[in-house]
Amino acid sequence: MTNAGAPDTFHRMFDGAPGERICVVLPDGGELSFDAMAARSRSIAAGFSRLGLCRGDAIGVWMANTPAWLEVFLACVRLGALAVGINARFRGREIGELLRRSSARLLVTDPCQGKVRSEEIFRTIAPGDLASLRAVVVAREGDPSAWRPFDVMNLDEMSDEASAADAGRPEDACILFTTSGTTGRPKLVVHCQRGIVAHAREVAAAFELARPGSAVLQVVPFCGAFGFSQAIAAIAAACPLVVPPVFDAAEAAWLARAHRVTNMVGTNDMLDRMLAAATDEKPFPNLRFFGHANFNPALPDLPARAEARGVKLRGLFGMSESLALFAAQPAAAGLDRRQLSGGIPVSPSGQARVRDLASGEIAAAGVSGEIELRGPSLMSGYLGDDEATRSAFTPDGFLRTGDLGYVTDDGGFVHLGRMGDALRLGGFLVNPLEIEETVLEIGSLSACQVVEVRLDGRTRPVAFVVPAAGAQTDELAIIAHCRERLASFKVPARVITLDSLPTIEGPNGVKVRRDELRRIAQATVDATR
Repeated sequence: MTNAGAPDTFHRMFDGAPGERICVVLPDGGELSFDAMAARSRSIAAGFSRLGLCRGDAIGVWMANTPAWLEVFLACVRLGALAVGINARFRGREIGELLRRSSARLLVTDPCQGKVRSEEIFRTIAPGDLASLRAVVVAREGDPSAWRPFDVMNLDEMSDEASAADAGRPEDACILFTTSGTTGRPKLVVHCQRGIVAHAREVAAAFELARPGSAVLQVVPFCGAFGFSQAIAAIAAACPLVVPPVFDAAEAAWLARAHRVTNMVGTNDMLDRMLAAATDEKPFPNLRFFGHANFNPALPDLPARAEARGVKLRGLFGMSESLALFAAQPAAAGLDRRQLSGGIPVSPSGQARVRDLASGEIAAAGVSGEIELRGPSLMSGYLGDDEATRSAFTPDGFLRTGDLGYVTDDGGFVHLGRMGDALRLGGFLVNPLEIEETVLEIGSLSACQVVEVRLDGRTRPVAFVVPAAGAQTDELAIIAHCRERLASFKVPARVITLDSLPTIEGPNGVKVRRDELRRIAQATVDATR
């Protein structure tokens, strides 16, 4: 493999890796080299090109963590196309909205998404959401009639032995993530090739992924900024990625030990389950650190328990707009700091500051306010929403994160939480309005509010509903309605009926007392667990 010039596009960075090095390690022990992955992606890119796809086109990638996901993404960047990451746990309405809003021309998918066949989910997508779609490509054999009226091809059969010319440019939009926005519709975050290449190289350096013997366990989905950022950093360092298709705690614990994994990232409840599944006192002897996102507030003792068993945690910070792993707590810091969300920007040119909410001025170290970030990994913008893109940035180019925190004297920061009411569910940020609007599709309701609770060691949503005059509510029917339309982690664990929502009069009008709803919801699930 050769690499002419600076690796400012992802495909050139990938092709610059030593071709014989292992890129992906499968759970069954199979291995794929960089050469093999590169050749496969060129073949897929040629197949896409034969279908008429070209620079600027959007391609939906609805797949679990497999080598094919990386191959399809690499094919997209070779064309200069935009890969639309679709969560494997999404259902028809969520997928349809994403395809429609991105104007995706092609959908690439696995035959199964978890325990459900893809074509069964596909049939539930509203026809209007598929107006831009021209064809469907399935990674393995399936029933072609299930995808009517679209042409359906097998990924192996549609690829071309000829190689398409690499057309991708540094400024091309290449990956799209969904994020929680200010309305029920998630915003669509776009990153360009130049930005992800810079971030990949800087994360690789910060986490020492090029160090001999390094190996990364990839248990977080490629389709989100968290898993994607770890994967591209490993690729930048030519570091092997151990890739199970889905997260299973016992399997992940075994893989970490069997493949001498040195680095991994994940949510704190993932690590908690891995430690529970491992019997040895020091179960992961090669693990240098676990970069954790504190998504489950019910595990305050996890950092100390993990450290006692030889697992060194480092708090991280990232978001779809900045890519994940934007910052990490110093490796040499004590546990009291390393367990905190936030850290020092991994990029030498990265900056973090905090704006005082009361004065609007930049705050001194230790003073809480809104975190603002600047660095090469910031998004190009929100797809199709120039106004939201403009409002997301300060006049001097800092990203307004919507997160609370304070800066530290060494150029880092500590993240305290969201300024808004976004929920952390299933390892993702979810705007409650998305769930509320789904519940209100049932016409017998006049109001709905969704809050999160701790249930069986995880965060789950609970919906409060107010029935319309003279109407009755059916909790099981509302939950079933949501289950058909939303990813499982967004489905309310309980639906509680109230005559009216608790409110308080404030200077800007009447507001719903979400703190009171959280108290009622937690008490209800605790009493009926």
